[in-house]
Amino acid sequence: MNALAATNRNFQRAARILGLDSKLERSLLIPFREIKVECTIPKDDGTLVSYVGFRIQHDNARGPMKGGIRYHPEVDPDEVNALAQLMTWKTAVADIPYGGAKGGIGCNPRDLSLSELERLTRVFTQKIHDLVGVQRDVPAPDMGTNAQTMAWILDEYSKFHGHSPAVVTGKPIDLGGSLGREAATGLGVVFATEALFAEYGKSISDQTFVIQGFGNVGTWAAKSIFERGGKVIAVSDISGAIKNSNGIDIPGLLKYKDDVNGGNGTLKGFPDAEVMDPNELLVHECDVLIPCALGGVLNRENAADVKAKFIIEAANHPTDPEADEILSKKGVIILPDIYANAGGVTVSYFEWVQNIQGFMWDEEKVNHELKKYMTRAFGDIKAMCKIHNCDLRMGAFTLGVNRVARATLLRGWEA
Repeated sequence: MNALAATNRNFQRAARILGLDSKLERSLLIPFREIKVECTIPKDDGTLVSYVGFRIQHDNARGPMKGGIRYHPEVDPDEVNALAQLMTWKTAVADIPYGGAKGGIGCNPRDLSLSELERLTRVFTQKIHDLVGVQRDVPAPDMGTNAQTMAWILDEYSKFHGHSPAVVTGKPIDLGGSLGREAATGLGVVFATEALFAEYGKSISDQTFVIQGFGNVGTWAAKSIFERGGKVIAVSDISGAIKNSNGIDIPGLLKYKDDVNGGNGTLKGFPDAEVMDPNELLVHECDVLIPCALGGVLNRENAADVKAKFIIEAANHPTDPEADEILSKKGVIILPDIYANAGGVTVSYFEWVQNIQGFMWDEEKVNHELKKYMTRAFGDIKAMCKIHNCDLRMGAFTLGVNRVARATLLRGWEA
């Protein structure tokens, strides 16, 4: 099942549980606006090339729309639509005053030089600048984009609208980015896990963890788990997977990633762990499994073999609905993506607030506020689980959908 079908299915289940009016339900599903633009740029060799860029703005009932921009050869309108919708529910679950959006350009960033990427980003910004903005739609980095991409968008947008640091988040610190933003998603995953464990009288220090995906989210989550005394016994990235039943030395692994082979950034060849089959990783014996990479990695083929007691969804949509049912029957507790990985968008909100106020926070304040928001959101989800007698995924979806529906009605929506 693709991401859009799965997101729609979860939304429809939540709408049924909440007893939403069918017209309101339909209206909440339909995106507010879909933007598609042609971005034509001269390449370094003088030839012209054209790329399709788009932005899907899903809902703005609770505030400006918010979501990443990805540069990827297979930027698929359906997937971007699902991710825009997911952002609407995610910002509502975290109770930050945003709606949802997502965008992208169908290109392979690896095939473009830095100056070509800059030209492409500026042309894209020129085409959409009057449809995004501090109080309208606030982009952020996603797959294939980074702080530098945001810096170019900020500069190009400011040419039309005056200096506007709050138009994007995930910017370089020197241009008004927030301290703690880089670690935010991974650290948010750990705060979410602590909130869940508090319910079960457990702590991170007495659990074993397996982390699939060792990019930004996976590395920060692993680092925070290690600092809290948790044992990370297996990790994987695109180069393969490694395990050590006594716990992997995470600081050592991070140093190895940065230093070895000219800092090629992979786990391959790390001396203090055994190589393992990456397919085995998801069904490896452990207490907590944290998928931090792609969607759909837990499916009907492997769900029955999962041995973890808890799954923390740090990636978007890592568990297919079929796998969800199999795992629920086994009694596996799943902390859903729309809550577990909301740390990134929460600190993006803090960055936006700091930019609007023109008053920057220190990292301690950022992390303190992030913990407060993640802990409070978990309490709100548990309250919905009690009211509707449902699992954590439906607790989170009913919480998010209900908040957006209420805001929509209060604003004067005509059924």
